[in-house]
Amino acid sequence: MNLKLLITIFLLVIISGCIGKEKKDEKIDNIEGTNIMQNISISAEAFKYGDTIPDKYTCMGKDISPELSWTGIPEGTNSILLIMDDPDAPGATFVHWILFDIPATTQKLPVEVQKSKTLNDFSRHGINDFGSIGYGGPCHPPGKPHRYYFRIYALDKMLELLPGTSMSQVDLAIKGHILAKGELMGMK
Repeated sequence: MNLKLLITIFLLVIISGCIGKEKKDEKIDNIEGTNIMQNISISAEAFKYGDTIPDKYTCMGKDISPELSWTGIPEGTNSILLIMDDPDAPGATFVHWILFDIPATTQKLPVEVQKSKTLNDFSRHGINDFGSIGYGGPCHPPGKPHRYYFRIYALDKMLELLPGTSMSQVDLAIKGHILAKGELMGMK
């Protein structure tokens, strides 16, 4: 009888371990977005993927946001998120722009998006790593050029976060809610 009990306990441990692993893997896939299609096409009027970002859009010029447009937002999208960052910044990725709760029907942002907490269409700005609201263009020290990524995410929900939200808060809010994404990279 003790042998049967040990075998039963052993089998239960193995089965529960397998079930737990399946749930964990499923959650990881969902959180990290490993099944997300990169089907949004994003472009800028001022530069093409991999080209130099004109000075006008940097701290060496007017430091205004470039005109951006995108296509390929999938059905079921409730909002769009835009993040611009510099992964080549010393120490860690530097966030230059966070704009969330962009209406799903929006396909374009104009040159020089207003640097207010909330825009007329109710999109909201997060806080960038300069510590300010809105777009902060490339502004790195002399040396090797950096890559600046403009990433668009189609989300299945409105984030409904407060203006001035940090990148870490946005990261938490989008986990499991990304339907599609796309990116544009410029150099400076």
